[in-house]
Amino acid sequence: MKIGITLNDAQGMKSDVCAHFGQCSHFLIVDVADGKVKDAKVVVNTAVHGGGGCQAVGEILKYGITHVIAGGMGMGAQNKFAAANVPIFGFSGKAEDAVNALLSSSLAGGIEPCKDHGHDGECAH
Repeated sequence: MKIGITLNDAQGMKSDVCAHFGQCSHFLIVDVADGKVKDAKVVVNTAVHGGGGCQAVGEILKYGITHVIAGGMGMGAQNKFAAANVPIFGFSGKAEDAVNALLSSSLAGGIEPCKDHGHDGECAH
């Protein structure tokens, strides 16, 4: 399993999960084997935007993620993850807590579509 998590900063597992997928400054890429974290690295989101996170989907998929965790996400990005067979999970709090919740199967799947940045939850690109 390889988890991609949206971050507000570059502090890795201690960072807060970013409230909006496409507007995060960094991604945390977490490798999991046998139910345990084997590696975690922070990478810059070079596709950060002001609305329309579809470009950020391609950016995070480059890392071979199998699951994604974000605070919120527009429908365009959600549809792209669905097409790539990558399940999405909503979370508010620290990245470390999000990983633990996913690994303990206590994190519910899905994210309510965001509509607060001018494109009604649809991809603007």
